[in-house]
Amino acid sequence: MDTFSEEEVFEFTEKKIRNAFIRKVFTILTIQLAITAGLIAVFIYSPGVKQWTSQHPGLALGIMIGTIVCIIVLACCDNFRRKTPWNYIVLFIFTILEGMMLGLMASSFDADDVLLAIGIVAIITLALTLFSFQTKIDFTAMAGGLLCLGICLLMFGLFALIFQSKILQILYASLGALVFSFYLVFDLQIMMGGKHRYSISPEEYIFAALNLYLDIVNLFIYILRLIGLLSD
Repeated sequence: MDTFSEEEVFEFTEKKIRNAFIRKVFTILTIQLAITAGLIAVFIYSPGVKQWTSQHPGLALGIMIGTIVCIIVLACCDNFRRKTPWNYIVLFIFTILEGMMLGLMASSFDADDVLLAIGIVAIITLALTLFSFQTKIDFTAMAGGLLCLGICLLMFGLFALIFQSKILQILYASLGALVFSFYLVFDLQIMMGGKHRYSISPEEYIFAALNLYLDIVNLFIYILRLIGLLSD
């Protein structure tokens, strides 16, 4: 009869818990993305919705404030985001508000450009997910470098805002897509745990889903902006 050491049993149990955690996060993320895609479709294909939103200019401000409040609650209140069902409720509200905000933004672009951006983001996300699970490179050890990239992106954005230039806008959108691709790989690997330097607790499934969702949303925003600029 085979016997297992305490260390082997612990590793097996930890791996089983981690795999269940990953499946849970991807399930939540898939639902979020489906809701978001549905809301974007409503805004870009429904003339009535476009007209109604144009008649209520304060809607965008209200949505923005709501998303900021939800992010603060989910990101800063550790105990709250672990309480079921309140964590799901707030995440669901945030997803709807974010989907509406993306819908408002996407409605100013051509529908074909929006669909192209969604397709590109889907391919990039799938490719980076497979890469994150297969690569031996530990991106979680590059947290400081990613922070520097984020600061550089912010400074570049301010520079492009002051000095209006289409070339600068294209470079900014390209840099933004690249930076959030790195952030997506980073957040995927801290969710995976294992031999990576940093990992996230299996109890933080809401926080992990939120991070991945925001990475994908920002990637979509920059790619859509880039496609719009190139189309013009």
